[in-house]
Amino acid sequence: MVLGTASHVGKSTVVAGICRALKNRGIRNAPFKSQNMSLNSWVTVDGAEIGIAQAVQARAAGIEPTAEMNPVLLKPKGDQVSQVVLMGRPYKDVRIGEYYLETDDLLKTAVEAFTHLEEEHGTVVIEGAGGAAELNLYDRDIANIRLARALGLPILLVADIERGGVFAQAYGTIALLPEDIKPLVAGIIVNKFRGDPALFASGVETLEEICGVPVLGVLPYAEIDLPSEDSLSIGDKQAREGGVRIAVLRLPHIANFTDFELLERRASVTYVNPGETLAGYDAVILPGTKNTIDDLEVLRGSGTADEICRVRAAGVPVIGICGGFQMLGRRLVDEGYEGDAPGKAEGLGLLDVTTTFSVYAKTTRQVRLRAAEVSPILSKMGEVSGYEIHMGTTERGGDAPAFGEDGAVSQDGLVIGTYLHGLFSDPAVVDTLVGYLAGRKGIEYQPAGDDVDPYDRLAALFEAHLDMELVTALACESGRNGYLYKGRDQP
Repeated sequence: MVLGTASHVGKSTVVAGICRALKNRGIRNAPFKSQNMSLNSWVTVDGAEIGIAQAVQARAAGIEPTAEMNPVLLKPKGDQVSQVVLMGRPYKDVRIGEYYLETDDLLKTAVEAFTHLEEEHGTVVIEGAGGAAELNLYDRDIANIRLARALGLPILLVADIERGGVFAQAYGTIALLPEDIKPLVAGIIVNKFRGDPALFASGVETLEEICGVPVLGVLPYAEIDLPSEDSLSIGDKQAREGGVRIAVLRLPHIANFTDFELLERRASVTYVNPGETLAGYDAVILPGTKNTIDDLEVLRGSGTADEICRVRAAGVPVIGICGGFQMLGRRLVDEGYEGDAPGKAEGLGLLDVTTTFSVYAKTTRQVRLRAAEVSPILSKMGEVSGYEIHMGTTERGGDAPAFGEDGAVSQDGLVIGTYLHGLFSDPAVVDTLVGYLAGRKGIEYQPAGDDVDPYDRLAALFEAHLDMELVTALACESGRNGYLYKGRDQP
């Protein structure tokens, strides 16, 4: 189990790195996170929805993502309400107090999912959630403490030295763990060190002395392009200087902003808050959202809806993904399934489509489609792939579809709407869009080509800075042979 001293310390990346390092050592493995809270999600081959971090970790392990890797996914909707996705399918919307009443059953489901993964893959690398030492949650913490108690696996504790207080993080977390969980802590990983890790040698000695467990390594801060797990990462984003400028609206309930992370490496992408100007941008993107109608009302109230229409009239391309596509239409009708109550909203009117939310169900599937032969952007994209995660059905009026029978495109080709998440994860699609925008500005754009596999880079970092011999031994000893880890003081 990989647990953390807090949120955003790097647990997801550490699990991905371990998964690829084990794979490279010839050890079959799979990732697992019993409970995830995120609006960044992924669709498996069989249409199950899981947190995107587990999809990334599965890719690192060299296997297909499955629902068992993230049996419980919570998608916040606001006002202390989340949609519960159970084993990849929508279960129900619940308030947090009601959710905790189901902890025992959810833990049982999680353990069953873990067992299935272990039987199929042999070794399972588990990611915890948030901080491990949340005392008020111990009786219902199915992502950390209760899962650790149920499985009895060795724990690697990740601490983030970049944010400071690494000694208090590690010592305080271990000191506050329940007495039966403390012996499971097999080591500490110090993450995000800037500079020469050798300079922290005395710090390693101190950590080992006060915590009573070995430090397995000091991982240097590294720029490795992996999709972001949740909304905490969006605050870290900084736009590149110069070149093509693209605005992505930072909606209050923005979902799957990982759609644009390859785009961020090819252009200057800024996440623009409602109410901020859109002047000077070469294209505007409306991303996915968990609450389409609510976020549309925020755009109206902030004046951004009118500004989107103004930049469109000035010839700036406008692209909507999933909920953003729905907003671009003429009308949205909720019969009480997308929001808290039935309602209607006028869309931005930039595409001739109408969306209706009439059932509590989602479309979740992977697709491969051909872009429409509509100039000046789509006609150069060819075949594309992506995945759909959305409620509601959308009917087109006079506008042509954008990809196969998906989405819609305006007659001049400058307003594009689609349900395809992952569209801009394709380098060819990104190069098509950025190349077109660069040409309009009269600047040169050189396609970067396919990126180097980030998972092998991550694994190499772990091999160089982490005691992977010990990590491998722990992973193999606690695998399918039924070995129960006895803790640091017992053989």
